[in-house]
Amino acid sequence: MPEMLTARDMQVLLQVDRSTIYRMAEAGQLPAIKVGKQWRFPSDQVEQWLRERTIARFPGAQGVPTAFPEGVSLRDDLAALLPLPCVQLIQDLFAELANVMVVVTDMEGNPVTKVSRPCGLFCVIDQVPHAIRTCVASWQALGATPELEARLLPTSLGVLCVRGLVRIGNELKGMVIMGGIAPDDWPPPPEEIQAIAARHGVDADLLAAHIHEVYYVDASQRTRLVHTVQRIADVIAHIANERRTLMEKLAAIAQLTR
Repeated sequence: MPEMLTARDMQVLLQVDRSTIYRMAEAGQLPAIKVGKQWRFPSDQVEQWLRERTIARFPGAQGVPTAFPEGVSLRDDLAALLPLPCVQLIQDLFAELANVMVVVTDMEGNPVTKVSRPCGLFCVIDQVPHAIRTCVASWQALGATPELEARLLPTSLGVLCVRGLVRIGNELKGMVIMGGIAPDDWPPPPEEIQAIAARHGVDADLLAAHIHEVYYVDASQRTRLVHTVQRIADVIAHIANERRTLMEKLAAIAQLTR
């Protein structure tokens, strides 16, 4: 026989009042059994009900884990909190609409998603492990930038990017970075190309051959990107917060049924 949860247990789990629990049970909206005048809720069916609701809202969330790996908590791993296939589709769409490259990273600059619409210049660097680490270090610097307002900033490649902050609960857990944007004085002079190549440990001639493969964005488009990036980050944060809530409910079910 499955463990049975009480109405009080369901209140704690769903964070609603008891009258709502009773009303949902009466309407058949919750898996419930009436024993005399009292309602009981089979824990295995409640867990499945929660999963189905999440998958209906976020089609990429079929892979919701029942537990995190040892040493990883609900509050410290952005990748574990995101339904990554779903988020990747959203990110790809934003990148296509904005016509720039987009990536979601943690606050250390480590990519959580695959880069959408990578510019040709970035693709050259992406093929060289030690070179891409230099890019990640420049993304990490964005996370350390103290101001909360978004603004265009140079990267290690000399192109511009702008970041929005992903807030999970009361903590900053990640960034949405939109980049590959050419500065006004692009392309740089040969000596600067040499310096960029040396900084990343790549061949200067190879870099020069792809130096024009960036995104040329006019002033009005740049303003729009600065105003849009935080809204995109807020969408990602909303998904992560919803998923964390689900995971906490599943954890509460597991605790109640032990």
